[in-house]
Amino acid sequence: MLGVHLAFADAVNVHQVVFSAIVLVAIALLVTERLRPDLVAVSIIIALYVSGILSATEATTGFSSEPALVIASVFVLSAGFRLTGLSDVLSAWIGRLSGGSLARILLVSMPAAALLSAPTHHVTVTAIMLPVMLALGAERSIPASKLLMPVTIASSLGTTITTLGAPSFLISSQLLQQAGRPGLPILSVAPIGLALTAVGTLFMVMLGRSLLPARQGGRDTSEHFRLEDYFTELAIPADSPYVGRPPNELLAKTGVDLELLGWVREGRRIDPGRGHELAAGDVLLVRARPDELLTVRGAPGVELHPVVQYGIPKPNGHDGAAHADVEDEDVAEQLVQAVVAPGSSLVNRTLSQVDFRRAYGAVVLGFWRNGVVPRDEMAHIRLRPGDVLVLQGTPEALDQLSRDPDFVMLAPFHGQPRRRTKALVAAAIMLGTILLAATDLMSIGLAAIAGATAMVLSRCVTSREAYRAIDAQMYLFIAGAIPLGTAIKKTGTADLIAHWLQGVVQGWGQSLILIAIFATVGLIVQFMGSDSATVALLGPVAIGLAAALGHNPEAYVVTVAVAAITAILTPMSHHNLIIYRPGGYRFVDYVRVGAPLTAAIAVTTALVTPLVFPT
Repeated sequence: MLGVHLAFADAVNVHQVVFSAIVLVAIALLVTERLRPDLVAVSIIIALYVSGILSATEATTGFSSEPALVIASVFVLSAGFRLTGLSDVLSAWIGRLSGGSLARILLVSMPAAALLSAPTHHVTVTAIMLPVMLALGAERSIPASKLLMPVTIASSLGTTITTLGAPSFLISSQLLQQAGRPGLPILSVAPIGLALTAVGTLFMVMLGRSLLPARQGGRDTSEHFRLEDYFTELAIPADSPYVGRPPNELLAKTGVDLELLGWVREGRRIDPGRGHELAAGDVLLVRARPDELLTVRGAPGVELHPVVQYGIPKPNGHDGAAHADVEDEDVAEQLVQAVVAPGSSLVNRTLSQVDFRRAYGAVVLGFWRNGVVPRDEMAHIRLRPGDVLVLQGTPEALDQLSRDPDFVMLAPFHGQPRRRTKALVAAAIMLGTILLAATDLMSIGLAAIAGATAMVLSRCVTSREAYRAIDAQMYLFIAGAIPLGTAIKKTGTADLIAHWLQGVVQGWGQSLILIAIFATVGLIVQFMGSDSATVALLGPVAIGLAAALGHNPEAYVVTVAVAAITAILTPMSHHNLIIYRPGGYRFVDYVRVGAPLTAAIAVTTALVTPLVFPT
């Protein structure tokens, strides 16, 4: 029997060494970015299986785990929030409430970003808030560097309000369940998250804004290839409810932000300012942003004039009628931007002379010319080198166009339709998802999946948009991080580290222990590059430490999760590189602002967490 115990001990020691080697290599790959995070995650799964530490079932359990399924569903819910225009409503609301002072803007925008992040991923919220804050800064002459970091910090703090906001809490909940404890209900961390949001906002308003640099930052590189304000034409069909109504009513009720440039009736121009009413067959010349161009394409009571004139190209080669049923989810695959090449045979010819439908199998839906706002109908515009045409065509036609010397290049059309009539539906689905999980009528995983499914079934998001919204790299990374938690516990490494930490903190007060845990995790996550991977690795250690001290593990694990989510000391933490260039930040800016803020967050966490989860 003694020999068996010795053999088991030797086997465990070997597995501890192998596991440690796997973790160190994974950290090195993440820090040096030699491999993408998702490839590192898959490599971890393979290494844990090949080394014999985990069985095939244990190594692949992350793919079907609740955290992985929830994070995929949350991306779909976020897409519904964005594509129905709810994010635009938020932008307008922040703009109205924010005054001219920096302090007031921060008092409005930071809690708004935090609350918006509560049920979704903070990267999505940062992406939503980035153009809002840049526009506010430009309008009120406030440097971008004074606005972007506070909003990004708030979005990270907001993810600690619910367990849906960050995968770290989902992993923590699973670790607690594996330890025989109840999981974390969706709103169980709300007092902590709200306290941290309040502390973070007050810190930035009272002290942080003076620590922030005053720089405008660099222009977003996407501006060099993302075009705005396309020229297009709208036709009023005979059965349109806007017949006999003024054009401003059409623009208001469709919810599409368009600029009316001209009005044509039976080939003659009408003065838009004379109070005329719309008639069947009228053509409105408008200027629209990419998203609005696609939005108006599906709006009821109005049609794109080129589609009425030429129909929709169909893959089978048959002509499509003006009202052909083309699914919204297929439109993105059929649109490209084509740039007229110098020396092209199209130069000095009008669109009506070219007849794109017959010559190229495509229809011109929009037009863009640098620094010029056309006043004529598109059919009468004479093309010049550098003009950009928005074309809709079949995949075969677009492939042929890509090799045509008349065009210097074809680029994807960057735009997504806004289904503003679905905004209330999307809001109801998001609220319903949270309530289902909060009231324990469903598990968090089932509630999130149900919410994502409802977004698709209600047509707030198309099926293709739903799949595109899911960050596959994030999903794979979560799937690879889950087995780390299993392995560190199975090899005994968690207990080994926990007993070592017990010796270090023996005799310390509970708050000091939690601060020490926060500081350790906060430093490690800067190098790990992933809060979820850090929690998967150190969460079992926290559980082991709590058991060794005779305490309940919830406060310890939640402290690990909060530290991994909120510790901001470098631009690499929590995807802060998104704002690095637009804000003109430098590495030292994060240390100067992040160090005292992280200390304040650590103390708040250590004081509030034991009140929510008594040890």
